[in-house]
Amino acid sequence: MDSTWTHITVLLHEAVQGLQVQPQGTYVDATFGRGGHSRLILSQLGPQGRLIVFDKDPEAIAQAQALNDPRITIRHEGFAALATLPRASVAGVLMDLGVSSPQIDNPARGFSFRGDGPLDMRMDPTRGQSVREWLETASQQDIAEIIRDYGEERFAVPIAKAIVARRQERGAPATTAELAQLVAGTVKTREPGQDPATRTFQAFRIFINAELEELQQALEAARDVLQPQGRLAVISFHSLEDRLVKQFIARHSRAVFDRRAPFAAPAPVQFKDLGRQRPSAEEVAANPRSRSAMLRVAERLADVPAGAGA
Repeated sequence: MDSTWTHITVLLHEAVQGLQVQPQGTYVDATFGRGGHSRLILSQLGPQGRLIVFDKDPEAIAQAQALNDPRITIRHEGFAALATLPRASVAGVLMDLGVSSPQIDNPARGFSFRGDGPLDMRMDPTRGQSVREWLETASQQDIAEIIRDYGEERFAVPIAKAIVARRQERGAPATTAELAQLVAGTVKTREPGQDPATRTFQAFRIFINAELEELQQALEAARDVLQPQGRLAVISFHSLEDRLVKQFIARHSRAVFDRRAPFAAPAPVQFKDLGRQRPSAEEVAANPRSRSAMLRVAERLADVPAGAGA
């Protein structure tokens, strides 16, 4: 277990408040993490209420099992598995897209350049390929594209060249410190206060866990599993995630006409955008890792075309 490292839940009350928890309802914490949101949801549920939690991380699953609450159903899966739930079966879905502090702070997980550990970065270390394993065979072009697209790093090509050159000389970087040093030696300028390796580490983590693809799948699944008047609350931590959430809510919050069939009825409006919220100054002061968080909330509507009944 990772009791050495503590986790402070970001936008705890704001996110759960956005769900408008009903005591008898069924809710989903799609990213259990260390359970802060889940515990607050459970405190608002009655005996007949239900909470379904998802997480890839075996340590998070162990934390969920330790709650020993009969109202919880635990799924050791990524949140794209929302699609396996029955249609219109839940009253609220919460997604906290942040990496938990125990994952970041434990060098053995390989998420951070702040401590030296194996270059892994998998949310579920029991499945799939680690970053180190991928870098052993990835082409320079693929490495550069991942760093550019997922890290929004303008020095993506030089970094990719340096990684491949290092691999040819003595093997791909095997630890977080080796990768961080390699990037620092390549990136000559950086925003004040930001480590040169920040964007590269972000890019590799997003890629190796297929985070953006899974988020897209999970958002679409939430659209199907939410009941009318059900709430979707999503906390994102960087622009790539937030852009997907923002675009998803916007796309389903207005009538969409098919230009190929101008006389056809528009696709139904499926969500009401309930706005966004950032952490308070007090929360950021207490937990600096919350500073980039963005909460977006939307309400699922019945599938009624715009203008119906008018």
